Amino acid sequence: MEKRLADHPYLSQWLSLVEKRDLRVGIIGLGYVGLPLVLLFSQEGFRVTGFDIDAAKVERLNAGESYIHRIGPEQIRAAQARGFRATADFSDIGNVDAILICVPTPLSDHHTPDMSYIAATMDSIVGHLRPGQLVVLESTTYPGTTEELIAPAIERAGRVKVTRDAVLPDGVLVAYSPEREDPGNTSIDRRDIPKVVGGLGQSAAEAAAALYNVAFHRVVRVSSPAAAEMTKLLENIYRCVNIALVNELKLLCLRMGIDIWEVIGAAATKPFGFQPFYPGPGLGGHCIPIDPFYLSWKAKEFDFSTRFIELAGEVNEAMPYHVVAAVSSALNQRGKPLKGSRILVLGLAYKRDVDDLRESPSLSIIEMLQQGGAAVSYNDPFFPTVGRGRKYNLNMKSQPLDDLGSYDCVLIVTDHTSYDYARILEESQLVVDSRNATKGLVSEKIIRC
Repeated sequence: MEKRLADHPYLSQWLSLVEKRDLRVGIIGLGYVGLPLVLLFSQEGFRVTGFDIDAAKVERLNAGESYIHRIGPEQIRAAQARGFRATADFSDIGNVDAILICVPTPLSDHHTPDMSYIAATMDSIVGHLRPGQLVVLESTTYPGTTEELIAPAIERAGRVKVTRDAVLPDGVLVAYSPEREDPGNTSIDRRDIPKVVGGLGQSAAEAAAALYNVAFHRVVRVSSPAAAEMTKLLENIYRCVNIALVNELKLLCLRMGIDIWEVIGAAATKPFGFQPFYPGPGLGGHCIPIDPFYLSWKAKEFDFSTRFIELAGEVNEAMPYHVVAAVSSALNQRGKPLKGSRILVLGLAYKRDVDDLRESPSLSIIEMLQQGGAAVSYNDPFFPTVGRGRKYNLNMKSQPLDDLGSYDCVLIVTDHTSYDYARILEESQLVVDSRNATKGLVSEKIIRC
């Protein structure tokens, strides 16, 4: 390792700066990934600058406020006391030593990777890079992005070169380290989640590993950025495929009159060879609904069809349609058509107890119910209003739960723990439950789907 450090004129100095906490960290994208990362490095004594194109976010952070439910304003203020500040001025990139990119990587309308946020980020920073900096991409993406998009963007600008372990006095180091955020998970401390790192060359890997070793209890080095990028996809595709399996089994069990939740609970008692996954109304969040399509898209470049992965995606994408059909059927059984019925959707967030709407199945379900002629309202304690997003245009307000009997159907899409399901069942005419939130409650009013 000592020989390798001597090969790069900045690396030994870099490691010294990390050890002394004199290294300045810049984090681009202050959302569900970037802002928690700000707090981790700030808590370890680093001076952190957060970059975001959203002026409203920057203003709120600099005022000591938070816009993420699980991050309190006191945490922002504590970070400020340790030197944190937010800015929309990307010329400040030249004043930091490590640049961690945490911007969105959504899908286009045609299920192809939308790399516009990464491309725009690179356009904003390449003119301000200086020798000796480390650039790390954390956004989930397809294998090859770091080497095919990040590094060429830096070198095209002509200001600095990318160091691949050659002696480059004007070089910057480039690496990939996938985010592993799990919104709503309070059982695992972020520091206990191992950090995977792959560098463009050994020096980049060593620099990135040294930095992340301070904030995380374990760093896992892999041979390349592509291996790290594929690691992230494997993790999420594993979940996607298994969720698709139980979603398909749920549909079969409904026809057979078997409780899939009972079956999963019984199977989970096996101490080996089984891990429980649970069905639902569809996938949400930034990763699981998106990552399989990133890999399927990239695989076509190698004349390879990811049939298994694509099938899982199709099964999961069909679940909101199943929920709408179940609501329509439940209403029909009570002599009411979907058209004209008043429906209250419980939960907009993509999962329990989080303030995250990304790819939430609730949004699609509401739009489909509206297209069927239903008068749809919603309630969610985390979203007093919902407006327009990339794939929806709802412009609705959260309704109180004080007149449940006026709705023809109450549809549980997100099982927030703040809901009193016994009271909801008692006061409602009909409850369609897509999350097994009413487990243990018995009533002819309940339709579990």
